[in-house]
Amino acid sequence: MNPKLLFWVPAALRSAIILGGCATLGWLFGWIEGLVLALGAMIVMVFVQLSYLYQLSNWLDDPQSAKLPDGWGAWTSIFSRLYKMRREDEKNQAELTEWLARFRQAMHLLPDGVVIMDDVLFLEWCNPAAEKHLGLTHERDKGMRVTNLVRNPDFMDYIILGRYDQPLTISFRDRKLIVQIIPFENRRQILVTHDVTESERIEEMRRDFIANASHELRTPLTVIVGFLEIAASEGLDAATRSAHLKLMTEQGHRMQHLIEDMLTLSRLESVDYPLRAERVDVKRLVEQVQRDAEALSAGRHEISITIDGPDVTGSYEELHSAFGNLASNAVRYTPAGGKIHLLWKGTENGAKFMVEDTGIGISTEHISRLTERFYRVDKSRSRETQGTGLGLAIVKHVLLRHSSTLQIKSEAGKGSTFIVCMPKTALVLPQIELQLH
Repeated sequence: MNPKLLFWVPAALRSAIILGGCATLGWLFGWIEGLVLALGAMIVMVFVQLSYLYQLSNWLDDPQSAKLPDGWGAWTSIFSRLYKMRREDEKNQAELTEWLARFRQAMHLLPDGVVIMDDVLFLEWCNPAAEKHLGLTHERDKGMRVTNLVRNPDFMDYIILGRYDQPLTISFRDRKLIVQIIPFENRRQILVTHDVTESERIEEMRRDFIANASHELRTPLTVIVGFLEIAASEGLDAATRSAHLKLMTEQGHRMQHLIEDMLTLSRLESVDYPLRAERVDVKRLVEQVQRDAEALSAGRHEISITIDGPDVTGSYEELHSAFGNLASNAVRYTPAGGKIHLLWKGTENGAKFMVEDTGIGISTEHISRLTERFYRVDKSRSRETQGTGLGLAIVKHVLLRHSSTLQIKSEAGKGSTFIVCMPKTALVLPQIELQLH
C-alpha cells in the first residue's frame, strides 16, 4: 500500500471515531456538552502529539543515551523506522570503524611512508614509516606545515614547481628517499616516501664488485698476454723464457684463486645452496688448517695449535674455508720469524676458534670494513702476498650460515687476533653430558 495512505487513513479513522463519539454524546446530553467534549479530546490529542515531538527532540539531541518511546498511532511507525535507521547506522558505523582500523593497520605495516596533508601542506596524518624516513611525529607535528618539517632544498623546489607527475630523489637524514606528492579529493594531498638507501648500497657494492673483479683479473691477464706476445715476436733464450713462464704460472694461479673465491662467495650467498650439517671433527679440522698454513709459510713462521673443546655441527668444507682464510691471512701479514697460534676452546656460551699472530696489525679505522669484498688495508702488500681480497668476505658468509660471529682485535704494529664465536647450539656434547641434560 502507498505509504501516504498508511499514514492518512488510520489518522482519518481515529479522528472520525472521536468526532462520532462526541456527536453521539452531544445528541444524547446536549450540543454544548458535545462541543466541550470534542474540544477536550482535541486538546488531549494535541498534547499527546506535542509530548511525542518533545521526546523525539530529546532523542535527536542525544541518540545514544535517550530512548525512543513505543508511540501511539502514526508515531508507532515513525519511531519504529527511526529505531531501525539507528540500528543500521550503528551497524554501518561499526563496519566503518573496523575498516578504518584495518586501513590504519595496513598503513602502519607499509614499508613506504605515507603522509596525508591538506591543500596547503599542513600535516593531518602519517604512518610510522614516514615518521622514520622524515623524522616526523604524528602527535607532535600534526597541524604543522610539512615544508617546515622537511627542510631540504630539492624538496622545496619540488613543492614550488608543483610538478608532481614525476617522483623526486632526495638525500635526507642520512637516507636516500624517493618522494612523490599525489593530489586526491579537492583539499587533500598524499606524500609518499620510499627508502632506497639499502638498495642503492647494494647496487653500489655490485658496481664496486664488478669493477674490482675486472681490475683484479685484468692485471694477471695483462701480464700473461704481454709475455705471450713477447714470446711470439722475439726469440727468447732459455733462461728468459723460463722466467716468463714462471711469472705467467704465478699470475694464472692468482686468477684461478680469485675465480674460485668468487664462485665460493656466490655459492655461499645463494638461497639454493642450503647448509649441509654434519658432525665436524674439530681436531682434524684445526690440524689440517695448521698444515695448510705451514705449507704457505714455507718455514718462515712458528705455527702452533691448542685444541680444548668439543666437536661441532656444521659443514666441514665451509668451516675449513673460513678457518683456513683466517690462518692464511695471519701468515701473509706476519713478517718472517713471527709467531701464529691457532686455538680452539669451549666456553660458557659455545666455543671459540682464535687466530693470534705477531704481525703488522691493523689500524682501528680499518677494522669495521675488513669483511667487505676486495677491501685491503695495504693494497701493495696484499698483491705481494697473492691475496684475493675476498677471504674475510667468505669468512663472514660462512659464519652467518653457521649462526656464528667474527670478532677482530688488533693494533697497528702489535699483531692481530681473529675470534670466531660459535653458539652453544652448534656444539656436539659428550654422551654423558647429554644424559645429565
